[in-house]
Amino acid sequence: MKDWWQATFPKGRQNLIITDAKGYPVQIAYGEIGKGKPLILLHGMGSWSYNWRHSIAPLSKYFRVICFDAKGFGFSEKPLSRREDNGHQVIEFQRIIQALCDEPAVIVAESLGGLVALALAQENPQLVGRLVVVNVPIFAERLPHWAMWLLAQTPLETMHTIDFLRLAYLFAPLFREIMAIERRGVLFDPSILTQEDVYWITYPFIELPGTIAKVAEELQIAAREIQNWQENKPNMLTQIQNKLSAIKCPTLILWGEQDSWFPISHGEKLHQHIPNSKLEILSNCYHDASTGASEVLNAAIIEFLRDTHF
Repeated sequence: MKDWWQATFPKGRQNLIITDAKGYPVQIAYGEIGKGKPLILLHGMGSWSYNWRHSIAPLSKYFRVICFDAKGFGFSEKPLSRREDNGHQVIEFQRIIQALCDEPAVIVAESLGGLVALALAQENPQLVGRLVVVNVPIFAERLPHWAMWLLAQTPLETMHTIDFLRLAYLFAPLFREIMAIERRGVLFDPSILTQEDVYWITYPFIELPGTIAKVAEELQIAAREIQNWQENKPNMLTQIQNKLSAIKCPTLILWGEQDSWFPISHGEKLHQHIPNSKLEILSNCYHDASTGASEVLNAAIIEFLRDTHF
């Protein structure tokens, strides 16, 4: 099967070295296509750049589209020897933008990526020209899926062992089938997920050691955040919620009408808290909007950027 990076971007997969939140150099995988002002696509939990496969070409007609895999995800480096601190994604996202862009960028971010993008817009407004967030877990009260909860409860040492023994690779057909079932569960029309999609969605988990352990670690961080929020202990989620009014750039909030993970009411509440924001509901759309409602999503992004003269 043809390499997805090579088939999608003129220069294929490129590598960027940044300093991570702990001060270590890490390699970030990215691709870019198109000319004009920069537009950065940020994936959600457990995903990688492939999740934006239906948006890259349409948006690249108008912008310099940059897709990257966050540290620990996809084809980016997965440092297993050190534990991550909460909020590291925001610091690393900031450094990626600074390395690749010499002007404020459009940030389009889905799910957990949207949470990272909101925090970035609060802390580094000079980096963000326009903001688009999709089905973002800003008011999440729990991890939305049983598999996430299970990974969050499993000791990291166990996850490292699973990775070290390459169990996902040994049981690849079963792993792909389970993942396909779960991914179809967040699509309004499950039939649109092809076998090629399943191959690439699962590729990092099966072929790139460390992926499972790093995703589990991020889920454990998320679970601790939600628990601290419930117990009124200091947490980043509350900090982001309390500073939403500080986001001044034009912001588009997109929400799947049938998103069972995070209800529309969360999107409406987010819209009320960000002064210069617009809320648009995506019909016939579950949680995975970038796959399941890509045409409507792309059209909404382009219209928003035209209307706000970016």
